[in-house]
Amino acid sequence: MERTTELELIDELLELKAAKSPFLDEQVVLSPVENYVSDEQFKREQMAIFRQLPHSPAHSSELDGAGAFLRCEVANLPVLLTRDKQGVVRAFLNVCRHRGARLVEEDAGCKHRFTCPYHAWTYASSGELVGAPHFESGFEGVDKSKIGLKELPAKEAYGLIWVVPDPGGTFDFDDYFAPMADEIESLGMANMVIAADDRIESAANWKIIVEGGIEAYHFRVAHRATIGPYFEDNLSSYRAYGPHMRSVLPRTTMASLSDEDREQWHVRDHANVLYTLFPTTQLLVQQDHVVWITSQPSGPGQTGLRLVTLVPKSGPLAEGKDDAYWRHNHNITMMTLEEDFEIGEGIQAGLASGANDVLTFGRFEGALNQFNRTIDAYIGKSEAA
Repeated sequence: MERTTELELIDELLELKAAKSPFLDEQVVLSPVENYVSDEQFKREQMAIFRQLPHSPAHSSELDGAGAFLRCEVANLPVLLTRDKQGVVRAFLNVCRHRGARLVEEDAGCKHRFTCPYHAWTYASSGELVGAPHFESGFEGVDKSKIGLKELPAKEAYGLIWVVPDPGGTFDFDDYFAPMADEIESLGMANMVIAADDRIESAANWKIIVEGGIEAYHFRVAHRATIGPYFEDNLSSYRAYGPHMRSVLPRTTMASLSDEDREQWHVRDHANVLYTLFPTTQLLVQQDHVVWITSQPSGPGQTGLRLVTLVPKSGPLAEGKDDAYWRHNHNITMMTLEEDFEIGEGIQAGLASGANDVLTFGRFEGALNQFNRTIDAYIGKSEAA
């Protein structure tokens, strides 16, 4: 984050605090309940968003060295991530091109060749079909070079592996992330390691989960037993950068900052900064580490989540901090998010009951409206094509 931006963010929040006013949008917005419970809406999101835009299924350290591989799911598709002999990260559908068997069963490992357990068709880590028993006699006229693994657009950037689950497609990752690239790069996630890693299944729509993290209105109530007392009541700010968003949620310590010490102001010392990288990646920036959250929506009322605490390998932020310290911080984050997830599941059940036709976003919940406008824009663009 540029220094001028950092100071402007703190100034803005201090001014709002002094004025006893939240960050207000122009108007109240109504969001249709149908968007959270409808199978049809989820299918539209699947086709226009989840299958067309980048997800972050892995941290760079999980593909550590040439030959490393990782099996995962992206937008409900079986995916194989590899690092080929040149060190380039590749993504493929984890499906043999012969008769559709799952190619790789192991969760992760290191090898440059993958052999199908059904008929021993063998593929290189770069996707080419390099061997198949009796191929010349049994598959006359079939061009091996045309039946390599089905590749997906992939890129290693900002310490994460990004995949677009669009077989055979192309994607300009640099252009997509450009509005936030410098800020995300400055987090230094490429030089971090995984200190803790949890997976959760939530019976809630993916939008409910995202929305719960981008407003501070609920903090003093929903998180009264955990982090609520340490944060300002209903005070936050947000900015949209293309489809992405930065939210800043100040802690109570920010109010004690003095102009005389302005050069010592740092937003991470006095606020949580949350980057929402559309559609399914969030980065919760804490004082000395980053919590990477990636979601896997599987239905209108079901979302898988991975919550990972990324910590610096070395340097001032890592000094004097052992595994127990990082695990303790991760557990605090998990306790807080589990409070959100429990409420989110209750919301999902409530919306399915038919009690409400709309959700009402207040003027200080403008980030929720911004997020939903982005969803609507991608669906509209897809359906107009």
